[in-house]
Amino acid sequence: MANADSLPEPVMKVAAISGSLRKSSFNRGLLRSAVEIAKEIIPHMEIEILEIGHLPFVNTDLEVDNSFPPSVEELRAKVLQADCILFASPEYNYSVTGPLKNAIDWASRPPNVWADKPAAIMSAGGGFGGGLAQYHLRQIGVFLNLHFINKPELRVRAFELPAKFDGDGNLVDDKVKEQVKELLLSLSAFTRRIQNRVVLS
Repeated sequence: MANADSLPEPVMKVAAISGSLRKSSFNRGLLRSAVEIAKEIIPHMEIEILEIGHLPFVNTDLEVDNSFPPSVEELRAKVLQADCILFASPEYNYSVTGPLKNAIDWASRPPNVWADKPAAIMSAGGGFGGGLAQYHLRQIGVFLNLHFINKPELRVRAFELPAKFDGDGNLVDDKVKEQVKELLLSLSAFTRRIQNRVVLS
């Protein structure tokens, strides 16, 4: 019989969402970097970047016979199947972006598929590195019953030298890549801890 310690780590599905829709955005670059780092360092973690730009605006008239538009149904299913959530969002007017809030609101329609999910946030932006967007997202998460890790914090001052991203929005700064790795490791450990509590209870 195999020793339990020698068994491979169960796959952890991570639903990753960028608040920016631009292909070369810094925040999408953070998520792409997270995907690559997970493949190299945390093989049990599978990160899937979910697209939200094609979602219709929230409108309950689009909810027919307890169903949602196909694009919304797909998003909700992906979030529901995920073990945890990874957000990356710039700061717009002291808050999260419109597309991200729209996706959050669709997935929170009853039944709320965010509920009880562990989550982490990273952001790239100006002087505060998207810090106010992170703070507001945490406030939103209270109602959603999302469980955010507190540390480490990952806020990238994207416009300060040395350059953190290349012209295509790819993360090139080794120090920030290390921070991404530490964030993913923390999210992984926190997710397993919550899952174990659920099993024990």
